[in-house]
Amino acid sequence: MLDQSIPVSGIDQEEVFPEWVTVVGLKIRDHGEVKTAQTSDLTLKVGDHVLLELEKDTTYGTVSSPPHTQPFLPPMRVMRSILRKATPEDEAAIAHQKELSSSGIAFCRERAEALGLQMKLVEVYGSLRRRALTFTYIAESRVDFRQLVKDLAREFNCWIEMRQISSRDEARRLSGVDTCGLVLCCARFLTDFKPVNLKLSRRESAWSNDAHRIGVCGRLKCCLMFESEDWPTSKAPDQQLIQPTRS
Repeated sequence: MLDQSIPVSGIDQEEVFPEWVTVVGLKIRDHGEVKTAQTSDLTLKVGDHVLLELEKDTTYGTVSSPPHTQPFLPPMRVMRSILRKATPEDEAAIAHQKELSSSGIAFCRERAEALGLQMKLVEVYGSLRRRALTFTYIAESRVDFRQLVKDLAREFNCWIEMRQISSRDEARRLSGVDTCGLVLCCARFLTDFKPVNLKLSRRESAWSNDAHRIGVCGRLKCCLMFESEDWPTSKAPDQQLIQPTRS
């Protein structure tokens, strides 16, 4: 295939992008919907572990569909790229992180119940770059988890991060189908995403009063940011290669 490039409308004309891109489907930490990431490794097979950067850290994903070539679409300019296929050392680290995650979930739930904390644990995952465990949870009100953090740090002997997530994050993790008939944008093609900000939502006064603009999470739909004329030139979140359909 010829190595060609095309300019992208609405983007700095000095920037050029490939006409075709090789992508692979994967599940990040074996959770959620299949995401799409760019790769140059054509030897990847279904079930392989790969490393990628996410949330300013290094984590792993499991290949769900083999590498294939697709036409380039503008949203793909911020798509994640796979760092490399997991080495034997990486595989050992990934196996260790999976064990820590399972142990972390069981221990955290036990201690949270004993301490009477009103919180719902969603996911526990480790870092491949540093000794740390992140505990994501949902809570309706502020949770005093100072004693819980001490217990977790004593049990796992590493840095502990408690991260409260929103209803939008929960929808991304649980997935589902929205009123447009498609799988939720946040679950299908967004890896890192930012909430639709108030400045953007005020550009159409009807948005705040239109129930069709509200997602299953109870907040403005992620796809509204793609309706903004400024979106192609702004810093956008990661997206899968499929162009979102307006709801």
